[in-house]
Amino acid sequence: MCVEPIPPPAPALTRRGVLAGAAALAGTAAVLAAADPAAAEPSAGTGAAADRRGGGARGGDLVVDGGTLLDPATGEVVEDSVVVVRDGVVRAAGPRSRVRVPDGVRRLDAHGHWVLPGLIDAHIHLSTAAEARAAVRAGATSARSGSTSFYQDVAVRELARQAPGLAPRLRAAGVFVTPDLGDTLLADPDLTPLARLRDGVRSPEALRHVVAVNLRRGADVVKTRVNERAGLPDQDPLAQVYSHAQLSEVVAAARKGGRGVLCHSYSEQGCHDAVTAGVRSLEHGVFVGERTLREMKRRDTYFTPTLTAIAGLAESSDPVLAERGRAYLPVLQRAVLAAHELGVPLAAGTDSSGGTVDPIGREISLMHAAGLPALDAIRTATTGAARLLGLTGTAGRLTPGHAADLVLVQGDPLADVSVLAAPARVVRAGVPV
Repeated sequence: MCVEPIPPPAPALTRRGVLAGAAALAGTAAVLAAADPAAAEPSAGTGAAADRRGGGARGGDLVVDGGTLLDPATGEVVEDSVVVVRDGVVRAAGPRSRVRVPDGVRRLDAHGHWVLPGLIDAHIHLSTAAEARAAVRAGATSARSGSTSFYQDVAVRELARQAPGLAPRLRAAGVFVTPDLGDTLLADPDLTPLARLRDGVRSPEALRHVVAVNLRRGADVVKTRVNERAGLPDQDPLAQVYSHAQLSEVVAAARKGGRGVLCHSYSEQGCHDAVTAGVRSLEHGVFVGERTLREMKRRDTYFTPTLTAIAGLAESSDPVLAERGRAYLPVLQRAVLAAHELGVPLAAGTDSSGGTVDPIGREISLMHAAGLPALDAIRTATTGAARLLGLTGTAGRLTPGHAADLVLVQGDPLADVSVLAAPARVVRAGVPV
C-alpha cells in the first residue's frame, strides 16, 4: 500500500541511467516474448485502436467458446456464448446462435466458466516486471498507478504496450507529489534542486515543479496527498500535510498539462479540501463525511477506497497498525456504502505495493461486503473504473470494439463475487496469459 518506501537505485544515477533502466525493464518483453512471438510483433497502429490491442504489439486472434458471458454495463447474462477476437479486439460476442465463428482460429474452451471483461485495478504500485505480470495473472488487465519512486510505472506502461501479457494496460502516475521526496529526489536530475528547500515540497513553485517534471516524464495522472500515511506506525493518518491552497496548486498545474489528480486522504477535513481543490479521485478516504460525499457527487469526483489495503492493516504483526486497521475498516465500509447510496462513482483499487500483488477480485468482494450489490461491486472494477481511467470503449466490457482482455472464473460471480479473486484463465489482448 502507499506506505512502504521502495529501495533506491544505484547511487550513480543520471538521466541517461534512468532512461536506461526504463529501457531495461521494457526490454524484459523482448526476452520473454520469445515464447510468444505474436506478442512481440510490431504493429503500425497507434491511438485508441492500438491501445485496445495493446499498443506496440499485435494482439491475438481467438474464439472464446461456450462460457456464460456477463456484461457488467447491462447486467445481461448469456449462456453458451461465443466471443470472437481479431488482432486483440473483440469483433463479436453473444449467444452461439447469433455469432459467426471463423474457421482456423485458436479456440479457448470456456464451458463451465463465466466470462467477464478483464478487471481494472485503479490504485496499484507496480515497480518491477514481476509485479506487473503478477497483476495480470490475478486478473487486472488494466490499472492506474498510485505512483512509484523512480518512474518505474512509466516503463511498465511501455512494457504493457510491447508485450501485453506481461503487464496491465497502465495509466502511470510518476512520482508522488509529497512534502518529503526522500530518495525520489534521485528519480530525475531536475528534482535534485528541491533538496535545498528547508521545508520540502510545499511552496507553489516547488509543487508546480514536481508536477512539471512528472509531465515531462510522461505521467498520465498526478498523485498527491493531503494526510500522512496509515501504514507507518509513527505517522498520524489524520494529520494534514497540504492545505487547500497547496492542493489547488497541484490540481492547477496538472490540469494545465491535461492531467487529473488522485489524492491520498484520510481525515474528513483533508478529504473535503482535496475534493473542493478539484482532485479527480479521492484515495482511501476513511473518514470522508456526508458533506464531502455530496460535493463529490456534484463534481463527479471518484472514490477509490482501497479496502484491501485497510483490511491488510488489521492483519499486520505491528500492534499499532493492526489496531488501526481494525478501527478503520468498519468506518471505511460505512463510507463506501454511503457513497454508493448517494451516487458517488466508485473505483476498485488494491493499493498493492512492495512486491505483494493482491488480487483485484478481493477488492470487489470487500465492496460487496460493504453493502454494494454484486453487480455494482463488479462495476467498480470494470465499467466504473474504465471511466475513471479514460478507458471507456476500451476496457470494462466485451462488446465489439473493446479490447480482448477477459477473465474466466469457475462459478457465478453474481452469486459469489469471491470467485473473481482467483481467475481460472486470463486473456490479455486476445492472448491467453
